[in-house]
Amino acid sequence: MNLYNLIIQDKEEITLNNVFLTETNREQFVQLIKEQTYSKELLEYGLPVNNKVLLQGSSGCGKTMTAKAIANALGKNIIILNLSNIVSSRIGETSQNIKMIFDKASRERSVLFLDELDQIGKARGSDDKDVGEMRRLVNTLIQLIDYYPENALLLCATNHAEIIDTALLRRFQLRIKYEMPSQEFLDRFYDNLLSKFPEDLRTIDRQYNISFAEAKDHAFTLIKSALIKKLETKELSAKI
Repeated sequence: MNLYNLIIQDKEEITLNNVFLTETNREQFVQLIKEQTYSKELLEYGLPVNNKVLLQGSSGCGKTMTAKAIANALGKNIIILNLSNIVSSRIGETSQNIKMIFDKASRERSVLFLDELDQIGKARGSDDKDVGEMRRLVNTLIQLIDYYPENALLLCATNHAEIIDTALLRRFQLRIKYEMPSQEFLDRFYDNLLSKFPEDLRTIDRQYNISFAEAKDHAFTLIKSALIKKLETKELSAKI
């Protein structure tokens, strides 16, 4: 399998201001960015620099956008790898591919973002099938994280932290949790999203108890429907 078919090198420019975060999470990410920026000076004082971070929580709540924003803030390229796409029927091949991607990120000092960590980070022995091979794969991942250089940044994301091997979880200096947004938080998100459109398109039925990604899809569907009706009405009027 070609290495470059497995990874996404994303050039989208996103800042932390584009990501809807709780104040606590935002403060942690600002601190992370500052630590990376002044890593040399901190290390000279013998202070550890956090560079292994786990983002955990529901899908669609901003984990991938956060990773892009951090890379952008640091002026670094980001390598995005969805681990569900790399798992091969031959576990040895999966292990080799992951090693190659870690080597590439280390060499280029890129931000490495591993999505769906639970796909290969499950607790050793939790699967009946190929238990030995899966254990070796988790061990390989633990070793790669242990030896990941301090001047590179590793971000991992999961929707199911509860099934990840505890030894693997211990490798992360920061574990930041994403909660489903409250009604108040979603209203702020809707207000921001709708502010970019003409006033007559801003009134929509808002859904709650959903993720930001789902809210965005819902809002855009209703806006498109209203806009199409508006355009059809204009066309009909022009024909009369």
